[in-house]
Amino acid sequence: MNLKNYSVIFLLIISLIFVSCKSNNKTPQENQKPNIVLIIADDVSWDDIGAYGHPKVKTPHLDQLAKEGMIFNQAFLTTSSCSPSRTSIVSGLYPHNTDAEQLSWPLPDYKKTFVQELKNAGYWTGLAGKYHMGDPVRDDFDSLLEMQWKDAPIGLDRRLVGDGSGCDEWIKLLQERPKDKPFFTWLASFDAHRPFYEGMSKDPYNPEETIIPPYMPVTQASKKDFALYYDEISRMDDYIGKVVAELEVQGVAENTVVLFISDNGRAFPRDKTTLYDGGIKTPWIVKWPAKIEPNSVNNNLVSSVDIAPTFMTMAGLEPLTDFDGVDLLSTLINTKISVRDDVYAEDHFHDFEDYTRAVRTTKYKYIKNYYPDLPNTPSADIIRDLTWKSMKEERDKGTLTEAQMRCFEIPRPNEELYDIEKDPYELNNLALNQDYDYVLNDMRIRLKRMRESTNDYLPTERMPDDFVRETGYPTKYRIRPRPSKAVYMKAREEGKVLMNPDFVETISTE
Repeated sequence: MNLKNYSVIFLLIISLIFVSCKSNNKTPQENQKPNIVLIIADDVSWDDIGAYGHPKVKTPHLDQLAKEGMIFNQAFLTTSSCSPSRTSIVSGLYPHNTDAEQLSWPLPDYKKTFVQELKNAGYWTGLAGKYHMGDPVRDDFDSLLEMQWKDAPIGLDRRLVGDGSGCDEWIKLLQERPKDKPFFTWLASFDAHRPFYEGMSKDPYNPEETIIPPYMPVTQASKKDFALYYDEISRMDDYIGKVVAELEVQGVAENTVVLFISDNGRAFPRDKTTLYDGGIKTPWIVKWPAKIEPNSVNNNLVSSVDIAPTFMTMAGLEPLTDFDGVDLLSTLINTKISVRDDVYAEDHFHDFEDYTRAVRTTKYKYIKNYYPDLPNTPSADIIRDLTWKSMKEERDKGTLTEAQMRCFEIPRPNEELYDIEKDPYELNNLALNQDYDYVLNDMRIRLKRMRESTNDYLPTERMPDDFVRETGYPTKYRIRPRPSKAVYMKAREEGKVLMNPDFVETISTE
């Protein structure tokens, strides 16, 4: 064979290689199932992140994550209570359908999770940090580096491991994972959960530079409280930077989805445990270099109940038919695509009895208070700390504004309606304003439709508070941890109401 023929054969081989590469221009990493990293903050509001415009809180790593990925401006949680929010996320169900809707109730073993589905499909699954979902879910994780709690008096920190952030084991989990499988990791911070401590940060915030929402008084105590809260956010942000760097070192960043959210809003009055935006609106930042355009902004409504079906779709799986959420993949790829007209949120027992529902569009919020005779008391850890104590002092002096008195108000309004675009802090209730009758009726219909379609119902009895609303210290009903919903249901069938394992009384069934 002469040189000319060799040249023709060589060019033919090169052309075939080029055509083959062009027909499948994805890298080997892109042909694999994507890795998924879910990072969950604890008690952090959406607007306390630099990427969302906060001028004082330093979150350089989250800000960079937003620049390299997509930031959502209309992202919401199904509830503003720690464990119900987490069990809702992992199960893809609204809290009332998880059978774990009250604080510290475990997700039952008959409820499926997206983590188990990923594991069954060949993913390695791991969790590091805060857990708080109940024993049955533990088996869904191949590795569980759970932050432990020590026995300590109410009001004192019970964090046991490392620096108390819950983030210490994040990198260890990523490094110890098997390298021959796609992976899912649930990285859960304790920051910024109460109690807060001075001296935790090497570069503490100046209380005089804090920004306090108008529904809380600006006092020396509240400014100090917010500064300590900011400290914890920045500490968490440092760990997030380490996670992103570790993914780069391992060479998997290109095909790894990183989603950052919070389980509920900041642990301050009228935020956590409420259905105002300070409680249920969440930071939502996602980075996926293989699919998402950098520096993207998404203004579509999304809910944390949508995470489960979305992650399963990303992994090439069919979402479970039981899921209450919707798949968000289309709006991740094209921000012009909207997948929701509204979001639904609920409030159940969290230290104190309550039952409240809300529906939110991009413009309006409607809240239905089913127990208006109960005040909108924040969680017990908030009551025992600085801001609430200063609010009580200002209340007793008569210096609180009408908005700042809302947590003490008895009775609460049966209905609340807010124009979020005009009134972002939800200070002006429009439910009795006749100019908004059409909006109010529309929101009522949305709420009714959601309750009927998801089988939401009002309990037949109320639970006693675990804490004293004025002081935040335990009542007699908190002698032991509260039993699960299954125990309550069994007691109800027997014509009893079970307050705690040591207190049972017969009730009328009429």
